[in-house]
Amino acid sequence: MVPQTFMANGGSCVQDTQLVYHILLRSFKLTKEGHICESTAVAAAAVMWTETKTEMEEVGRSRASLGHRVLNTLLLCTGDMEHLNKYMQDKSFVLQLAVWGLRGVTRVILANNPLSGALIMAALYWASPWQGLLGTVGTLVSTLTAVIMGQDRAEVSGGHHGFNGMLVSLLMGVFSSAGDWYWWLLLPVCFGSVTCVFLFSGLSSLLVHWDLPVAVFPFNIIIILYLLCTGPDNPYFPHHRIVPPGALDPNGTDVIVLEMVRGVPLGVGQIFACGGMGPSLLILGALVLYSPLLAAHALLGSAVGTLAGLSMTVHHGYLYSGLSGFNGALGCMAVGGLFFTFSWRTHLFAIASAFLSAYADIALGNLLGTVGLPACSWAATLTATLMLMLTGSLAENRIPTGQVMAPEHNLHSRSLWAAAKITDRESTA
Repeated sequence: MVPQTFMANGGSCVQDTQLVYHILLRSFKLTKEGHICESTAVAAAAVMWTETKTEMEEVGRSRASLGHRVLNTLLLCTGDMEHLNKYMQDKSFVLQLAVWGLRGVTRVILANNPLSGALIMAALYWASPWQGLLGTVGTLVSTLTAVIMGQDRAEVSGGHHGFNGMLVSLLMGVFSSAGDWYWWLLLPVCFGSVTCVFLFSGLSSLLVHWDLPVAVFPFNIIIILYLLCTGPDNPYFPHHRIVPPGALDPNGTDVIVLEMVRGVPLGVGQIFACGGMGPSLLILGALVLYSPLLAAHALLGSAVGTLAGLSMTVHHGYLYSGLSGFNGALGCMAVGGLFFTFSWRTHLFAIASAFLSAYADIALGNLLGTVGLPACSWAATLTATLMLMLTGSLAENRIPTGQVMAPEHNLHSRSLWAAAKITDRESTA
């Protein structure tokens, strides 16, 4: 009876079958020795099987619940980690400042996750401890300035006042020809980081009328002004001469395909002015932690930018180092799920935005390069702003600037908004 019931219930596991026969064998021995009768042995076997089966089910449930807990814990580390804001409310100011700064670090790459920020900082210190230090100083100085100025707390805690200061600091270090550990460079780094907060506050009051983000306009303005003020031969703050991307290459027709493919992930790292493969992959991993969809668009945009550079026969150093891809990556990410809900239409617009950003970067690089200035991320910033101002089908998928979160969350929220609108229409009708 027990084996038949066991098989009827779908128990095909060898271990369970062996357990049933072990119980029956033990009952048979007790019956043969005369300790109990046959009917009692069958009843005892059934009780023993039920108890053992219940224990096995409880063990299985505990294992499953452990797996669910581990998965839920991992999911808590992805996306915007809003729960961390509530947890940090009663913590010390130093800890809060650290979280705000790390969020500001990820804002550079259009993310908002402090754990991703920690990975990015690790990548920067891995690539160059001096660059990592400059980035840390720039982020902290700009964030503290926003606190002292009494800027909106939600903006400060969200890292909105940290990423421009970080970018200014990193680019000052990259363009400086004085070498690493030139401590006098901290003066313009701090001054530029403070000025970014003033520009961010002023531009936000202007752009809010069109629901446009300030983005990295302050960074692009400050770094251009700094390079114009100092010049390449400044005795205190000299910087490298800028080579336009369209400069002739001695071997203009010989392209190393493998090096060009390596330039695609390097394009993601170049968003932080990081040119090493290992640190670039770590930065990409930090982006995957925040949003796999955003990371996919970053790689796609960088590949598009590399193809655009190849079609314009830019200097091979731009192709191999990822410099031709980072504007395309930024333009693709901005449209492909961040400021717009992801769909096949917005995906095509994201690819178009990547191409437009890449070609605009080449054009601006050649133009500004004639006066010794870099194009920075002007191309992606202007292209993304243009995309946000478009009307028509793309505007229908636009997410309000104040509600932008991880693309996966945006997609879920959009479905809820659509369902709410349908319900309102039905109730009105």
